[in-house]
This record gives sequence, structure tokens and C-alpha cells, in this order.
Amino acid sequence: MLRIFASVAVCLFLYTIVSCFESSAFAEEGKRPNIVFILADDLGIGDLGFYGQERIETPHIDQMFAEGMEFTQHYSGSTVCAPSRSCLMTGLHTGHTYMRGNGSEVVLRDDPEDRTVASALQDAGYATAMIGKSCVSGGMSDIDLPNRKGFDHFFGVLSHTEAHHYFPKVVYRNGQAIELPGNFEHEGDQYCHDLYLEEATSWIRKHSAEPFFLMYSAHIPHVSLYAPEEWKAKYRGKFEETPVTNQKHYRNEPEPLTTWAAMVSRLDWEVGQILKTLKDQNIAENTLVIFASDNGATEAGGHSEKSFESSGLLRGAKRDLYEGGIRTPMVAWWPGTIPAGSDSDHVSAFWDFFPTACELAGATTPSDLDGISFAPTLLGKKRDQEQHRWLYWEFFEQGGKRAVRMGNWKAVQVNMLKKSPSPIELYHLGIDPREANDVASEYPNIVEVAKQIFEEARTESPIERFNWPSNR
Repeated sequence: MLRIFASVAVCLFLYTIVSCFESSAFAEEGKRPNIVFILADDLGIGDLGFYGQERIETPHIDQMFAEGMEFTQHYSGSTVCAPSRSCLMTGLHTGHTYMRGNGSEVVLRDDPEDRTVASALQDAGYATAMIGKSCVSGGMSDIDLPNRKGFDHFFGVLSHTEAHHYFPKVVYRNGQAIELPGNFEHEGDQYCHDLYLEEATSWIRKHSAEPFFLMYSAHIPHVSLYAPEEWKAKYRGKFEETPVTNQKHYRNEPEPLTTWAAMVSRLDWEVGQILKTLKDQNIAENTLVIFASDNGATEAGGHSEKSFESSGLLRGAKRDLYEGGIRTPMVAWWPGTIPAGSDSDHVSAFWDFFPTACELAGATTPSDLDGISFAPTLLGKKRDQEQHRWLYWEFFEQGGKRAVRMGNWKAVQVNMLKKSPSPIELYHLGIDPREANDVASEYPNIVEVAKQIFEEARTESPIERFNWPSNR
């Protein structure tokens, strides 16, 4: 097994050389694309019609899949919001990135630490914007932090707690607080997603003549449960409802199923509006659009993953390191470059976006990233695509968890923060994608490889709560 890994390492080195050459050639030909990343919040893979959802309508996202490339083996950065977004922004997995969990105090540090993909693209001459929920702030932080982390333009909320509500009392634009006096978190005069969509489409129109990177970071469908009436009307009467009445932080909602379906459909419509803006500006064929979700389906705020089978056929949900907690629906849409209706089983994760964007933009890719560019896959050069030896996750809630995927093998270990961690579980995803049968006892050699990766994959975090006990 170790000899196989060594051979793979040699191949990876050769692939890297080829990849760098193609990156340079692509940029020299003047084909640097605009890049738009649309990130849903807590959307399960089973919430989309493309993946078999029959009760919620998602025609625009489904059309993206029909016209683009589905990544069938793509993973989010983590199983909760802040670390997942940190992986996306920094190109590092949760064993290396600074922001390894949710928390009021955790933010990305100023450059040169925690350098982001936005900074790299900015240095390469791209106009950069992030709109919606901050991907560089876990909790409240300096109000100009997004601008210091590579975004020329930021409009949205900083604290992830603020993003739990659709009527924030304050939003921020480029270091300035904008009061919304008619908003009271759960209800109000200005629905934040109306503001975000207008800001995003206006920004695209303003920058359509230059290369740009837009991070559209949606709150939807993260609870609290809320949707505008016009979207709820589409579903009212279709479900047997049990009102949500006992929430303290989140919003009480008499029609939770109607509202969840409406939230997902509203997000789908926003995706359609962004694509329409690109087409109206005649830049769709020079724009790569990626759609994904930051983690698995939520089980909070009065919503249950089981209500719509939001994890599909996968095991687990948000806060799990089983597939339902970290596998994300991911599609890449680039008319004229990516073949319509194509798919890829390339195993990839959020930390791959940074090097991918740099390769396509002709930007300098830092040498210390965990990510591997999947640009060859996007450009139809599958034979040149470098492969991961493994993907690694760690998580510090619910007793502490870690997981590694090695080819078709997946190892999971829980209770890492407790006195006696649970035994390593082992699953073969090619045979058992639902992770129903732990075969660790049958393949002790594979378990030993996973154990070695667990020890080698991470470095100690400067934040103490993001480390295992010293006796691990």
C-alpha cells in the first residue's frame, strides 16, 4: 500500500509540471475567464431536483447541471459553515487552515497569514467582490476585514450569527455599517436577499468589461425558517404541517415545510437571475460559474433533514463526517468550454478551488496549498488531471471527529475529545456509498494506513480548542 502511495506521489509531481504549463498557455491566449462562485448554506444534496427531489422545484440549478459538468465526488471543506468557507478561501483543509470551527472569535488573520484566493486573483488583475455572508469571518470582526482579505467590494453581514436571520439590523459595505432600522431579525422591511441579489447583479454589470471574481455567499436555506410570501404561496397546502413554536434563537414558523421548500426555490431563482445577468451582458461564454453548498443538510431551527430527504441516499447531515455531512452538490457551468450534460468522478474538495481559479486566471498559486487544481477536468484534459492521495477533515463538536478518504476507502473516527476515542470505522464507498457496513475488522491494513494519515495530515492549531488532547 505504501509503495502504491509513493508511485502516486511521482505521478503527482509530473502532473504538476504539465498543469503549470497549461495554466500559463491558457492565460497567454487571453482566455482568462470571469469566475463566479455561488455558495448555498446548509443545502443538502437531496434538496435539488437534479438529485431526485420531487417536492421542491429547482429548475435553474437543474438547468445548470444539464448545461454544465456535475462533479459527482466533490466535498465541502467541513461539516459546518466557518471552517468550510475557510477551506474554500485558503486552499487548506481543516488540518491546516486557521479557522477550524464555528465560534464568535474566529476570523482569518491579516495577510500574509491566511492568504485567500481573492487576494491571489486581485494581484492578477481581477476585480473581486463578496456579497452575502462573509467567508472570512467566523464571528464578528473588523468591519473592513473582507476588504483586507482580497475583496475590492464587500456587501453583507460579517457574523455568522447575523446570517441566521433574514432581516439583519445592520449590513456592511466596504467597511461602513448601514443601519436597516425597519428590520428586527425575524421580520422587517428589507429582506437581505433582495439587497444581495440587486448588489450582485449591479456589480456584474459594472465590471462586465474586465475579468472579475464574484463570491455570492447566500444565507439560504440556513435557518431561521423564512421565505417571502410569493414563494411560500407556491407550496402552501401541499404538505401536512407541524408548526415550529419553541424556538428562542431561530424564528418560529407555522408552516415549516412550506417555508423550507420556498427557501430552496427562492435560492434557485436567484441563481437563475445571476446567470441571466451574465447572458444579458454577453459574457456568459467567458464566465465559469460554480454552484455548491457549504456543508450537508441542517437539523436545526425546526427543520429536519428527513422532511425532504435532504441528504438523499447518503448517511448523516450537518455536523457529521459521514457523506451526508460533507458531500456537496457541485456543478461547473461555462458555456462553450464545458460540455453540456457532462460529469466527472474526480475526487475533489473545497480546498481545490484556490489552485483551480489561479490556474485559469494565470495567477500565482502558493506552493503550500493542500488543494489540487481541477482545471484540467474543466478543460477536457482528464488525462492530465492530478489526483489526491487522500482528503482529510477534522471537527471539534459533538465529542470530536475526524475522517479521511483514500480512493474508494473512507475512514471515520468519533469521540476524539473524550478519554477513549471510538475505534476507527472503515467503509468502501464504491460498494457501500451509504456507509452502512463498517469493514474495519476485515481490512486492518487499510485501517493502519488511515491511522497514519490521521497523524500526518494535521498540524497543531494556534487556537487551543482546535486541537486533540495531548494523549491522542
